[in-house]
Amino acid sequence: MTTHRATVAIVGGGQAGLAASWFLVRDGVDHVVLEAGTAGHEWTDTRWDNFTLVTPNWHCRLPGYEYAGPDPDGFMTRDEVVAWLAGYAPTFGPPLREHTRVTSLTQRAGGGFLVEAEGPDGAETWEVEHVVVATGGYHVPVVPAWAPALDPAIDQLHSADYKSASRLRPGGALVVGSGQSGAQIAEDLHLEGRQVHLAIGDAPRVARFHRGRDCMTWLAEMGLYDTPVTSYPGGLAAREKTNHYVTGRDGGRDIDLRQFAAEGMRLYGRLASGAGTDLVLEPTLRDALGSADDVYRSICRDIDAHIASRDLDVPPAEPYRPVWETESDPTALDLAAAGVSTVIWAIGYRPDYRWVRVGVFDGTGRPTHTRGVTAVPGLSFLGLPWLHTWGSGRYLGIAADAEHIAGTITGNGLRTVEPAAELARRRSPGPLDTSAAVA
Repeated sequence: MTTHRATVAIVGGGQAGLAASWFLVRDGVDHVVLEAGTAGHEWTDTRWDNFTLVTPNWHCRLPGYEYAGPDPDGFMTRDEVVAWLAGYAPTFGPPLREHTRVTSLTQRAGGGFLVEAEGPDGAETWEVEHVVVATGGYHVPVVPAWAPALDPAIDQLHSADYKSASRLRPGGALVVGSGQSGAQIAEDLHLEGRQVHLAIGDAPRVARFHRGRDCMTWLAEMGLYDTPVTSYPGGLAAREKTNHYVTGRDGGRDIDLRQFAAEGMRLYGRLASGAGTDLVLEPTLRDALGSADDVYRSICRDIDAHIASRDLDVPPAEPYRPVWETESDPTALDLAAAGVSTVIWAIGYRPDYRWVRVGVFDGTGRPTHTRGVTAVPGLSFLGLPWLHTWGSGRYLGIAADAEHIAGTITGNGLRTVEPAAELARRRSPGPLDTSAAVA
């Protein structure tokens, strides 16, 4: 076993780990980035073929690097994101060790940490003073405990393994979950002409565009990407919220499940249990659709208030009107009778930090921290959803979090990352110019 020494070990070579490395390279800190696969591989491994971003391309920015393509208000495809991210590391030369899987993190008796890993040349250890865990929070795909009781003739896969309709057996598909992945996979199958059945949860939705601009740009300008999680109603409970569903396909549009239903998609409430080909459903469809629409309208009203406060010259609002209403709340579904050959579970992930043998976790296995910094000196986390703000798990918020974590290591309190609101305001149409009317 080979032993190495460094001041900092960053575990994970995705966008978060590379962002932290950029600041450490800038400040001349000796460190290593340990990546189990290749840098940014998650974008290829867990995204389907027709995946697109749901945030505008101008949101894509990392320390010293930002989207510079021809369509800042468009939405990159999966392959475009992979190519864009691949261009990042060469701009600053991080000390990256790929194909090096960390298997254990422990505290050393004399201070600091011992990181054990399996690399291309076998086992290796790293003695370091600081560790930044940048492996994200989506590790183990979740499926119900009763899933094995379903008829084995029906294929089952998690959204992480879905690639395209063409790779599924002929027949209908049941998508379980209406968060971002579930709603977009249902859309993908629907556009490919598959008969789609969708069991929806309590995910909210948001308009793609409102009054002439992308809603994500409006929300960035309003400061939502810069607001600490502790300032939201309910505080840290915001970390458990499901993201709003929307799509970047074909230049971006709403995902309106009611419209899909009008076009033939079959909608159901929450899936409760199942065995064989028989599923039990909760009668929650009507309420779930109504709740999602209420959130949609509420966000539009908040944007309207922001527009009014700045007297912006933008197009008028176009109120949403439902195009379909359920006649009943189904409580049962026979997969065989419905012609369903595949069930796709899109109900999320759970964290798996069993290799981190340091007592910084709560009862759910999630790290306890304040803006990524744990109570154990030298150990921090980066790239988690809602680590500090709504933007923390997205490209738009990673740089600010990475700069903060790097600052706790180096003592450099300088803050150079621009707030998302300032970036968005530069894209704003500006206040209404009434000078001509006055003259």
